[in-house]
Amino acid sequence: MLHRKIRLKFISNRDKILFREFDLSDFYKNFYHYILTRKESIKMKSKGISIREIIIITFGMLLVASGVYFFMIPGNIVAGSVSGLALVLSKLSGIQVSVLTFILNAFLLIIGFIFIGKEFGAKTVYTSMLLPVYLWIFEHFMPINHSITNEQVIDLVIYVLLIALGQALLFHVNASSGGLDIVAKMLNKFTHIEIGKALTISGLITAMTSIFVYDIPTLIISLLGTYANGAAVDYFIDGFKKRKRVCIIADDYRPIQHYIIHELNRGATLYTAQGAYDQTHRTELITIITQQEYRLLLNYLHTCKQKVFVTVSTVNEVIGQWNVK
Repeated sequence: MLHRKIRLKFISNRDKILFREFDLSDFYKNFYHYILTRKESIKMKSKGISIREIIIITFGMLLVASGVYFFMIPGNIVAGSVSGLALVLSKLSGIQVSVLTFILNAFLLIIGFIFIGKEFGAKTVYTSMLLPVYLWIFEHFMPINHSITNEQVIDLVIYVLLIALGQALLFHVNASSGGLDIVAKMLNKFTHIEIGKALTISGLITAMTSIFVYDIPTLIISLLGTYANGAAVDYFIDGFKKRKRVCIIADDYRPIQHYIIHELNRGATLYTAQGAYDQTHRTELITIITQQEYRLLLNYLHTCKQKVFVTVSTVNEVIGQWNVK
């Protein structure tokens, strides 16, 4: 068995023998911490696309494809997107929208790999393959040649809502639907403007191409749709980023602290607070959690056998270390 302490001999410049004790337990702890850090680092580097992300991306692209096929194409809406540009080119050339969409996406996808990164590029490869597949399925099994609502404004509203929600889901998992979303992501990365505003900027030129095929009212509606799409994307993304800041004061904070740390897997901060009326010192527990975790925490607090005082506020964004589940 190894001794917990060893003595090492050193020779000084003056040839005097010096002895120094080293605590091996500190060495073991440091070595163990190093191994855990390395394992976590390797795990993070080897982490690929999760099943959850694949499900989100697949559903997001279903929303995007549905908006394009059922509302944008029959409603003659050329909002700022590659699908809108493909619609204009299809009217001019007679080539199917799905074929043109694939060609344009392939070109922009290469740019995405180069300037944004491999993870974003790999996920966008998947979405770029999904969109023409969805469109092909819709064209062959659910063919339509007229507007479902027969109202261009209604088509625009539904299209914007479907597209914006789908794009927000994709951007939330560091993906995109391809096309001009890649251009918007580049603008967001290098200029740090909000992704919705970047979508509006990149889509204005595409929306203006509708003048070559359609009339002035269609151009105006397309420009409005492009602006509304960017605003809606920012709205949905802001909703994904929002968190709850919960402040709890209780006579015994330790069971609540244990639930937050071990059940919700979140951190917490403790402060000493003094009541102004009775001058009693208590501990205030503060944590930042998601909307779903907030509901779980409230259910737990209702089961507590002690009185608690809780205040809740909305946090628009968390920057820094955050445990993304």
